[in-house]
Amino acid sequence: MKGRVLNYSIQENSGVISGDDGERYAFAGTEWKETEPPLRGAYVDFEAQGADAVEISRALGTSAGTASRNKEKIVAGVFAITLGGLGIHKFYLGYKTAGIIHILIFFIGMIPFFIGTIVISVIAIIEGIIIKSDEEFEYTYVVNKKEWF
Repeated sequence: MKGRVLNYSIQENSGVISGDDGERYAFAGTEWKETEPPLRGAYVDFEAQGADAVEISRALGTSAGTASRNKEKIVAGVFAITLGGLGIHKFYLGYKTAGIIHILIFFIGMIPFFIGTIVISVIAIIEGIIIKSDEEFEYTYVVNKKEWF
């Protein structure tokens, strides 16, 4: 059966998968057959045993999920480089507070010689240039919800 990882706790070594059949399945970390820990949103293959998932691994041919994440990474990077001073990349990634901080610093920073505007724009460009692997992007910005570089 296939499904998506809804959550996984390294501390508790357990998680939940939403199966393509609409049911939710609990799983223990010992059932994960990959070397890297499962990430929220990962598309997986598993066997259902009642309400539990066993023999879990990444689903083969999941390029759509990878392409979607890759698209998010590229779009966020382009937003950061082109419109980063306004915090558009923060809003795109779902970080409303960080986006509002960007906007405030951008516009308030215009008053004293554009210093705040320049600083926040440089920070955004750095965030846009920092290239991460798909797994690192997923872990940093989706799982850990890190708002700043």
